[in-house]
Amino acid sequence: MRNMIKVSNLTKIYHTGTVAVQALKGITVSVQKGEFVAVMGPSGSGKSTFMNLLGLLDTATEGTYILEGKEVSALNKNQLAVLRNQKLGFVFQAFNLIPGLTALKNVELPMLYAGIKPKERTRRALLALQRVGLGDRVHHRPHELSGGQNQRVAIARALVNKPAVIMADEPTGALDTQTGEEIMAIFQQLHREGATIVLVTHEPDIARYAERILRFKDGRLISDELVENRIVSSEKTR
Repeated sequence: MRNMIKVSNLTKIYHTGTVAVQALKGITVSVQKGEFVAVMGPSGSGKSTFMNLLGLLDTATEGTYILEGKEVSALNKNQLAVLRNQKLGFVFQAFNLIPGLTALKNVELPMLYAGIKPKERTRRALLALQRVGLGDRVHHRPHELSGGQNQRVAIARALVNKPAVIMADEPTGALDTQTGEEIMAIFQQLHREGATIVLVTHEPDIARYAERILRFKDGRLISDELVENRIVSSEKTR
């Protein structure tokens, strides 16, 4: 395997007036291509800051970040936005779907920003929705779908630009236990198909779907361990 993500001495300092808060303190870690990694830690541990930096939603104060062989630390906002659209797929706790758009149109959005032609956008969006078991819900809007179905739409949206990494931030946080298990089964199936996944969660049982857990505390990476007694789902997504 080769490095998909490599960060060295990653540090983030936020300034509030005259107060400086060091949210991350010299993180050095790698994620290999095809790995499924969970990031855990209590509130204020730095895990969300770490995810924002990996997701190119923020920039580090110090340190280097190499994504699929490309040094991204010195890129400007426009360059980061282009790279984010090309290389990363995001799944959030709150789904972040546009209420007035159908599932199909929500999934097409990243491809619209990428300049992909309409027919190809529709083709790829339909395939992605079928892949997550929503082939019969493509014309439904978010209010017409359950929470689990909306998260499936969000996963389909994350897949359509064929990202190098899927970033999932508390993807089961708004779901009941059974629906959360169904969503994690989809992530495991995507991982079996070769996806690289970085998932933030505060739930130990959700982290056990991953292969590896990074634990944060007070802005530091305090442990990096393989998952024991991993939960392995047999559910297929298509």
